[in-house]
Amino acid sequence: MRISTDLAAAPGDVWAHVTSFAGINDELRPVLRMTVPPGLRDRAGLGAGSPTAPGRSLLLLFGVLPVEYDDVGIAEFEPPHRFLERSSMLAAAEWEHERTVERTAEGCRLTDRVSFRPRHRLAGPLLRWAVPQLFRHRHARLAARFGRA
Repeated sequence: MRISTDLAAAPGDVWAHVTSFAGINDELRPVLRMTVPPGLRDRAGLGAGSPTAPGRSLLLLFGVLPVEYDDVGIAEFEPPHRFLERSSMLAAAEWEHERTVERTAEGCRLTDRVSFRPRHRLAGPLLRWAVPQLFRHRHARLAARFGRA
């Protein structure tokens, strides 16, 4: 899946927000909260020089109930405009999330591209429904924070 939103904010401001765990959790709120993997606990976010595999993050439904994990893997990190995460999860044997932030005349365009290979036969339909829902929610939260361009 792919989703883009034009935001009325400077690319650097958006980048700083979307690569911090406070920002990631603000996007996910109130549906989910993501714990900080052990390899990133001393950092404010993904940050330059992130380890390739910082560790496991739990995804907590409504911030409290563990429903998923993400063995976070930062494959490529190109501040201030792109990162590529390649991870595995409970429901997805392979998860790939690429996020880009591009300058526009009115601010910036944030684009997420997500692909996955379900781990279990039953996970496929759930992921095909939930992932687009979650990313539409995340983009709506970003638009509320930064404004739409």
